Amino acid sequence: MKDMPGLRPKVSIIGAGNVGVRYAFALIMKGLARSVVMVDLDRRRAEGEVMDLSSVMPYIPPVNISTGDYDDLEGSDLVVISAGRKQKPGQGRLDLAAANVVLFREMVPEIMKASPDSIWLVAANPVDVLTYAALTISGKPWQQVIGSGTVLDSARLRLLLSERCEIDARNIHAYILGEHGKSEFAAWSRALVGGVLFEDYCPMCGRCRDYHETRLSVFEEVRDFAEKVIERKGETSYGVALAMVRITQAILNDENSVLPVSCYTDGYNDVSGVCLSVPSVINRTGVRELIRIRLSAEETKSLHESARALKEVIKETGL
Repeated sequence: MKDMPGLRPKVSIIGAGNVGVRYAFALIMKGLARSVVMVDLDRRRAEGEVMDLSSVMPYIPPVNISTGDYDDLEGSDLVVISAGRKQKPGQGRLDLAAANVVLFREMVPEIMKASPDSIWLVAANPVDVLTYAALTISGKPWQQVIGSGTVLDSARLRLLLSERCEIDARNIHAYILGEHGKSEFAAWSRALVGGVLFEDYCPMCGRCRDYHETRLSVFEEVRDFAEKVIERKGETSYGVALAMVRITQAILNDENSVLPVSCYTDGYNDVSGVCLSVPSVINRTGVRELIRIRLSAEETKSLHESARALKEVIKETGL
């Protein structure tokens, strides 16, 4: 299908790999966009994916989905950047940084020419470094450049806690913050189960023998989850695609939702000059504000360690 200018909201996706395509599928099934454009260096593959997705048009909310080039990003409300080198088994997210920063130095100016005023959502890894790269290379306002961050990690944390506590995950509020990677941490001091602090609820629940042991085992499972998936199937895509759709929904529907996205910090708990995940209010303008939650001393230390680790990688890539 051809791009039909004027249809809004318009979402453009850079990268027709597994993450980009599964995001596109979830996006059109959700009915969040009226126009979706897919851009990929392998134009033929992108055309095949669009043809495949177009087959179900009679069964989903109206949407026009097409392939295009950078010029076709014009008029986008949201540009999603999922293009990047794929993470290999045993390879850390930060090991990907150098190659993907080079790729971003080529892509970002082209995206900026075609769609300078849109909100950008970065999903390629290492997402914190590449969110920073997109921001610095483009020169866009920091509020308009968002990384998928720890939205998925936090969902996994809530899921595991719901299983342990036998409580609906929608009634559990807990965040994984910092880097989307090995230095991430759980903000246990702010975790809530039905409005009760987790540390208070756990003794009342009685399902776990040891509160601290439960915290450690749950966090380790969350932190290592993606690595275990990659060991088994070579990549992760469904989970992050759905997390991206959740962020997209908050943006396009102007929801003012609080999500732990990766964004630029300037004095957040004394952390500045880096992109990492903190609770942020997301709406049609991008990041409306950062929610400054009170962290414990241990969690504040973990946030600073995440920032230091990311800054080292940023420096090594020449950003």
